[in-house]
Amino acid sequence: MALKIIASQCTGCSACEPECPNVAISEKNGTFVIDPKKCTECIGHFDSPQCTAVCPVDDTCVIDTAYPRYQPRI
Repeated sequence: MALKIIASQCTGCSACEPECPNVAISEKNGTFVIDPKKCTECIGHFDSPQCTAVCPVDDTCVIDTAYPRYQPRI
């Protein structure tokens, strides 16, 4: 599953954008969004999603159940 940013909780601080190894995070209308086609939940890069680790607002970067779990290529 990809992650998503809950727009109503996003402060627009931009802490998450430079931490994303897949360049999946971008700014849109003052808040940040995650492109689910690019998000790998940081699998293969880090032990946990970096957007979640650096976000100053708890539970703002969450699993988006609308997308299937990311499967790394073998």
